[in-house]
Amino acid sequence: MNAVAEIRDLRVEVDGRALVDGVSLRVTAGKVTALVGASGSGKTTTGLALLGEYPAGARVTGEVRLPGGPAGYVPQHPGTALNPARRVGTLLRDIARTRVRALPRRERRDAAHQRVLRALSLAQLPDPEAVLRRYPHQLSGGQQQRVVLAQALLLGARLVVADEPTTGQDALTKQRIVDRFAAVARQGIAVVLLSHDLDVVRALADEVLVLRDGRVVESGPVDRLWPAPRRLRTAEPPATDGPAELPAVHGPADRTGLPGAGREVLRVGGLTARHGRTTVLRTPALTLRAGECLAVVGRSGSGKTTLARCLAGLHRGHDGELLLDGAPLPRSLRDRTRAQLAAVQYVFQDARAAFDEHRPVLAQVARTAVRLRGAAEADALAEAVTTVTGLGLTERHVRRRPAQLSGGELQRAALARALLARPRVLICDEITSGLDAVTRRGILDTLAGLLRDRRGLSLVLITHDLGTAAALATRIAVLDGGEVVEEGPARRVLTLPEHPFTVSLLETSTRVT
Repeated sequence: MNAVAEIRDLRVEVDGRALVDGVSLRVTAGKVTALVGASGSGKTTTGLALLGEYPAGARVTGEVRLPGGPAGYVPQHPGTALNPARRVGTLLRDIARTRVRALPRRERRDAAHQRVLRALSLAQLPDPEAVLRRYPHQLSGGQQQRVVLAQALLLGARLVVADEPTTGQDALTKQRIVDRFAAVARQGIAVVLLSHDLDVVRALADEVLVLRDGRVVESGPVDRLWPAPRRLRTAEPPATDGPAELPAVHGPADRTGLPGAGREVLRVGGLTARHGRTTVLRTPALTLRAGECLAVVGRSGSGKTTLARCLAGLHRGHDGELLLDGAPLPRSLRDRTRAQLAAVQYVFQDARAAFDEHRPVLAQVARTAVRLRGAAEADALAEAVTTVTGLGLTERHVRRRPAQLSGGELQRAALARALLARPRVLICDEITSGLDAVTRRGILDTLAGLLRDRRGLSLVLITHDLGTAAALATRIAVLDGGEVVEEGPARRVLTLPEHPFTVSLLETSTRVT
């Protein structure tokens, strides 16, 4: 079968360190080739090489060929690939027009529109006419992903590189993503899947390459590797069997015995949030007490992140009551005092996008203490070093720029930056969803330790994964369609759910059906 892309003996070196060393692969039309491995194994560097993209200052040897034509890219965070100032229809029609220039002028407009609709249909985006009228920020992450895929298809890509496409998605949405890329492959388009999610790899891939420390340690057809995926197990620990059996890192423990525990820190009352004129979230009273972890769970698009952004002052379009220590908390962070900004800190899912790529990570971590607490720069820098080393990083690592750190290292740095504000409430939005199992477990250990050691700290954990919630949560709030359908102690919600949606979420949370 003809190859649409080929890599031979690729080596990518930055500052004397090999990110990829001797990687070779052959991608054929209509097949899905998966690159798997832990964070920092070289998956993304290899995938981006197919697009001709390399880290700044990289020394590259080897050969990359694309005889099959252009390649498209679906990034882990698809919103970064869309122009926020232009409607989706404008973005897609501009691409489609380049493909119909050979037609008579009077036929081009309708032909371009039909191409757009076909691309959206292949990307499995329902109600495409409505989507075309929206801006990217008015779409969910899954909708943004499908729009980016449609862009690649419109460009005539014979190869699509999909970077962690199931990150942050619940099990049912994962299945739809698997179906979507399988449909693309059936059109004769090659797919290179970069993923740490072995369930998705097993369901979708034809060929698998296992990477570790930049090298291919095993490769072959998925059916041959899976009966005894020796190298897969070393690259990525096997998934757990379900939330109830996930060993609790700290457990949904009763923290009311801690000094100061039980005192109300944050209260949400009758909150209604909107995107434009559309109501997207309605929540009754929710309370966060000192030392607690409130896990907010639900499927993609259920309103989890909107709730978190309301709490952090990042989404102003809402009504209702927000109280911090019994005092009103302004809706917008622009109206919050430095003390209020420090008290409620947000750690984003996309840690890389949350850092300035041109400045050393350590300087950005230390800046929080200077801006929000008025600390002297020397003192802030010393505190930043102590905090990042306490989270498992080295001073040498964080003196680098963000591009030289792995995703897991940047998540720890983002946690350190938030902690330098000495917050009362720490909001973590899907911060483990894009990480391999080893790194994910390390982040959960870190959060559990913070709740144990920093007794004035409370945690709001946004997650689609009930297994992650089981590891940390004191209480769980379940969202569906912008409504809180169930809320209560973690053990009760996980073992005796009352709402049918919670039951279905538990049943599907650990498998791709």
